[in-house]
Amino acid sequence: MLNGDDALDTQASVRRANLRRALQLVFRNPGSETRAGIARATGLTAATASSLVAELIDLQLIVDGEQAASTGGKRATTLSIAAEHHVILVLVIRPTDARIALVALDGTEVETRRVAFSDESRDRMLDDAVSDVAAEYSGRLLVAGVQLPGTTDGRRVFESVQLGWTDVPLAERFEAVLGIPVLLVNDVDAEAIAEAAREDESSGYRLFIHIGTGIGAAVTLDGELAPGPRDRAGEIGHVQVEFGEEARTCRCGRQGCLESASSMTAMLGDDFDDAMDDEAIAALAAAADDERLAEGARALARTIKLIAAVLDAAEVVIGGPARALGDRFLPLVQAEVDYTATGTTNVPVRYADSDASISTGVAQVALSSALGVRWSPAQLRAASAVRD
Repeated sequence: MLNGDDALDTQASVRRANLRRALQLVFRNPGSETRAGIARATGLTAATASSLVAELIDLQLIVDGEQAASTGGKRATTLSIAAEHHVILVLVIRPTDARIALVALDGTEVETRRVAFSDESRDRMLDDAVSDVAAEYSGRLLVAGVQLPGTTDGRRVFESVQLGWTDVPLAERFEAVLGIPVLLVNDVDAEAIAEAAREDESSGYRLFIHIGTGIGAAVTLDGELAPGPRDRAGEIGHVQVEFGEEARTCRCGRQGCLESASSMTAMLGDDFDDAMDDEAIAALAAAADDERLAEGARALARTIKLIAAVLDAAEVVIGGPARALGDRFLPLVQAEVDYTATGTTNVPVRYADSDASISTGVAQVALSSALGVRWSPAQLRAASAVRD
């Protein structure tokens, strides 16, 4: 909506850039930002700032709020994020189910749904679910973000071992139904973005590792995703890390892959499913074989140690369903990583923030794509409090 080609220094592109600047200030300080504050922060005239605000109100992106505290003259009117009209569609696709969330512009979830399917019914069930949303939220949908396991350029699914997809034009397919822009996001990238977005400051490299039925990684630098030039960064699940008698056959057909030792399926058995809740996973973990967990921790630690040494990572964060393993797993990983290889320094390993919504990361990517703005950490925390 506010994003476009700003390469040409035209009046329209300058106006669009200023609209984004003004909108970002409201997103950063909802309920306290004012027209005068926008003028001061941007260096624009008061008349121009007021004109920008008027346009953003007309677009139903912001609203007038309470009056600000008096500073001696007429009290200014504060500005807030409009949460009553536009919604972001978030679709999180997993091997056996999908979670749908409608997210308001203030970051709160307006509605959530779950769709279960088999390999045979997946396409039909997803298309039907997307069609239902399009009908129910007609005129309110701003943009859609689709999170999935696998490699993507934001438009096509290059390859997803877990979903059995190769070269699928998924964004185009959903756009034909929804009539709005659709952006595809790798699931691990989305989790890493969500983790960074909730922090006021994030410095250095962070290695984020998702462990579920599959394993993937993402790297952020100073809170920003550090993608590769070929959209393949973080695909570590099928790299061989075990050899000889230790190597097990992986579902990809090779032996000794990280996923064959450290995925939740490898450690907990075939009863594990990504759609399980934490309580069900904890029950499986309680019955898990100690040696399987130890083997998974060793293989993961080898991978962490090498990547962290290359990056000089500030920390490593483990996300996904593996968080439900709790103290049965994390101390094993920490113990295996806790040695100082010559020339390196030890890196802390922790679980991801358990309060982050599954929709946060992909919703943030979709918001930035459509409007060129971000939620503040305070805004995300407030949205989380509303959800809970």
